[in-house]
Amino acid sequence: MRFRDPLGCSRQVPWLEAAQDVPFEDSPAVRPFPVRHGRRVAPGWWWSSTNGRLVAYGSSVMRTQLMLLDREPAVVAVACRPVELVWREAGKVVGHAPQLMARLQDGSALLLDCAGRSGPSARLAARARVVAAAAKAAGWSYPLAGPPDPVLVANVRWLAGYRHPRYAAGPWTPALVEVFGSPRPAVEAVRELGDPIAVWPAVFHALWSGVLRVRLDEPLHERVVLSVARQEAEAA
Repeated sequence: MRFRDPLGCSRQVPWLEAAQDVPFEDSPAVRPFPVRHGRRVAPGWWWSSTNGRLVAYGSSVMRTQLMLLDREPAVVAVACRPVELVWREAGKVVGHAPQLMARLQDGSALLLDCAGRSGPSARLAARARVVAAAAKAAGWSYPLAGPPDPVLVANVRWLAGYRHPRYAAGPWTPALVEVFGSPRPAVEAVRELGDPIAVWPAVFHALWSGVLRVRLDEPLHERVVLSVARQEAEAA
């Protein structure tokens, strides 16, 4: 496999050795993301609340999956295309760099590619089989992600606008845990807590960070029913 160290130098080492020892989440993209003229979405940067820093992405599809991973409780770090697997096939050298990588709480990781609306191409499907086998050998996982539910994406995108710690509830946290101790419509609790202009951002951040929970497969609105996440309720 091939990766770039934090100084940007290219390294090539055996895959199982690297999977055990290399913190890929700290590595830049193994190769730059091209800018393709005529496309509406160009490469960009996503501020990751998990990493606490900017992460480069190469397309809108990568940005969406990066956003979803950024909110997953089991994920402790995310990166876009930090590693390229290289192997020989029919006498030729083949390389594939999965689009995303996430480090998990248990120390393992996942690699991820986005399959697109029509499913993976024959080329991607063939390479995915090799990557999946390599990931399994290292104790990792490798899903081919189809297009996520548009309602889920819209809801998480809204909450992502409040992912920065500056929106953290702070002194509001005990009050949020208490007022949402039993499921209730959001707007009722917000009005009870104080000035909605000050309270709503704290509520949205609590939903992003998992302090509060809500069904994200249904559209968010002011009367959506919120409750305290189980771990927060137990802590209280």
